[in-house]
Amino acid sequence: MIDDFLSNFKDGVYHVLHLNAYDHLLFLVVLAVPYLFKDWKRVLLLVSVFTLGHCVSLILTTYNIITINVKFIEFLILITILIIGLFNVFTAGKKSHGNKVGLLFFVTLFFGLIHGFGFSSTFETLVSASESKLLAIIEIGLGIEVGQLVVAILIIFLSFICQTLFRFSKRDWVMVMSAIVVGFVLPMLIKSELLS
Repeated sequence: MIDDFLSNFKDGVYHVLHLNAYDHLLFLVVLAVPYLFKDWKRVLLLVSVFTLGHCVSLILTTYNIITINVKFIEFLILITILIIGLFNVFTAGKKSHGNKVGLLFFVTLFFGLIHGFGFSSTFETLVSASESKLLAIIEIGLGIEVGQLVVAILIIFLSFICQTLFRFSKRDWVMVMSAIVVGFVLPMLIKSELLS
């Protein structure tokens, strides 16, 4: 049983930290880049809400409540990254990240659902031999949570270094990092099979 837990947990962490999961990493960059260490509670909540969205998607697809079009979901995942990236670019230096907390959590949950649907086909192969798929979802969800927290902490630490040592203003840092992510996503959107 502990072996199953460790295997599923590792699969969840791997899902986030693997370089092929660049869409996941890009989303976490734009989600965490506006925050500093003092905002750790908000970042923890955002990451947890995003994980919850993943887990709900996995439940919906695993138990055949919803079927998905993989190409459409892959396109939507890129759109979620673009939306948060552009939001950061246009609100950098403003207090909008603190004022609309409820809306931000709701949007993050919704985007977590979309990203979870993108993981569902891989998830099916991971848990095909599991006795309890619900337990496997929880175990993988814990791994996803830990992986996402590692990425978020690294982003906040990098933000701290760049804003403290290199004297970037918070506004410039958020704008530059978000613009870089948008620059990565736009070509992927243009080349996506949905638009081809």
